[in-house]
Amino acid sequence: MVVLNKIYTRTGDAGQTALGNGDRVAKHSARVNAYGTVDELNATLGMARLHAHGELSDWLAAIQNDLFDLGADLCRPDMEKDAEAPYPVLRILQTQVDRLEREIDAMNANLEPLRSFILPGGSALSAYLHLCRTVARRAERLTVELATVETVNEAAIKYLNRLSDWFFVAARVANDNGRADILWVPGKTR
Repeated sequence: MVVLNKIYTRTGDAGQTALGNGDRVAKHSARVNAYGTVDELNATLGMARLHAHGELSDWLAAIQNDLFDLGADLCRPDMEKDAEAPYPVLRILQTQVDRLEREIDAMNANLEPLRSFILPGGSALSAYLHLCRTVARRAERLTVELATVETVNEAAIKYLNRLSDWFFVAARVANDNGRADILWVPGKTR
């Protein structure tokens, strides 16, 4: 259980922060950049949810919860020491990746195939979902970069990869199942 009695602690005033295992690292470290970008994605997703309704809103709520799980996963290095932790360690699971794939397939079943790239926009929800897609891609890049120097849960990387695809398809759904998509016209403004 998380208890936040005091919001400021002054422990980060010198440019360091604590990871989930208690280690202190620079706030600009690769690990902090990765989970910090996941937090940014969650905030961006909160803006998208203001425009979502029904099943799509429910799916976005589940993703927001997943993103907290993902942040908890990324902020704790040393996966091999998970069993020694005094509490259950949160890690992204393949089942969460599988759920995203099922939802992508369900949304995509109602969409016509694309014949051009899409410009972000159309409805407000679609525009926000495209913004979520790009932040998810950045979080993925930073997490993959982190994995070149430290251990990272493979399911976390898969989740981020699938999530950007999820946002792309959901943005099309938010544009009247793709009928209101704004298509890129190569060379149109030459």
